[in-house]
Amino acid sequence: MDLTYPPEAEAFRVEIRSWLEEHLPEGWFEPGFALEGEAKIQFQKEWTQELFEGGWICATWPKEYGGKGLSTMEAVVLNEEFARAGAPLRADFFGDTLVGPTILQWGTEEQKKFFLPKILSGEIAWCQGFSEPDAGSDLAGLKTRAALDGDEWVINGQKIWTTQGFVADYIFVLCRTDPDAPKHAGISYLLCPMKQPGVEVRPIQQIDGAAEFAEVFFTDARCPEENVVGGVNNGWKVAMTTLGFERGTSATTGHRRFEKELEVIIDQAREKGRTTDPLVRQELARAWSKVQIMRINGLRTLTSVVQDRKDLGVAALGATNKMFWSEYHQHVMNLAIDVLGPEGQLLTGDPEVEEAVPGYGARRTNPQYPASVLQSSFFFSRSETIWGGTSQIQRNIVGERVLGLPKEPKPA
Repeated sequence: MDLTYPPEAEAFRVEIRSWLEEHLPEGWFEPGFALEGEAKIQFQKEWTQELFEGGWICATWPKEYGGKGLSTMEAVVLNEEFARAGAPLRADFFGDTLVGPTILQWGTEEQKKFFLPKILSGEIAWCQGFSEPDAGSDLAGLKTRAALDGDEWVINGQKIWTTQGFVADYIFVLCRTDPDAPKHAGISYLLCPMKQPGVEVRPIQQIDGAAEFAEVFFTDARCPEENVVGGVNNGWKVAMTTLGFERGTSATTGHRRFEKELEVIIDQAREKGRTTDPLVRQELARAWSKVQIMRINGLRTLTSVVQDRKDLGVAALGATNKMFWSEYHQHVMNLAIDVLGPEGQLLTGDPEVEEAVPGYGARRTNPQYPASVLQSSFFFSRSETIWGGTSQIQRNIVGERVLGLPKEPKPA
């Protein structure tokens, strides 16, 4: 594994750092600096426009579609410098990271010209319509159907756990377009407008009062025929591309959110005198070690991408990373609640202030259930071994596709 970056990547690092120093608020890099009140609100309003004008939104996209055409190493350096500075890149995960790159790879020229500029400008907000009540881990078992009626698809069915469904303008949705085909073969990937009759969104409220995701019901909803990405009945391959983007980004910076969160937990342990407890010290050390494993595995992943390796070790690393960090996070958040002690059972958050949950951005708690940052992170960690591929499915992938073990027997 080569830990050195090429000279052109390091030169690009200097360019990014200089831009950040010029455009971030005065005092940003000084110890203890924090934006508060109106200054914080104003920064949040203006920062996305600064990023857009600087060309840092979707900077890896080709220049002809509004990006900078960054190389893999330049993109890594970009993520690293923004993370090091604590400066947010735009948080439009579904548009920038998932559907945009999918359209770039699979879309027609007409789809690229229509959708990509609107993703870059933020004109269109997106959500993902994959999971269903009876098709979560077994995504290919989905039942939502789309039938062609003239020059439009008519969609009927239900999706669940649809993050940002209540604010999205479009949904990239998997529908069964050939009910007689084998379950992986009869699926299409559609770009469907959300603001229309026949689309009902019901937010799902979580225990801490947040409601980032929702159920979406389609009843004769309409989608233009030309909004199929990758061809009719080819949706499974297109969806696997999207999931690859979901699981493969920010290889060398993905550990940082866990690193920052662990610092908060350690500070709480010091404040409450728990660092003298040998069991707590041992668990904190174990957590730190696992974060370092994530960092090293990120470098291994980057090395395999740069070298275009597709061997067994690379496949094993990709399959185990999601399982490793999601199970780590549940364990360390249990530790956080233990460190808080009796206070962990009290709702100590400020219902009037948006606080950043490490890795997930700002969340305003329910005034009737004002959870703290660590409590919100504890609640959210319970879902992480489910979304993006359950730990059980990840273990099947490792066993069957990486280790070559026989498939799990089906019940008679």
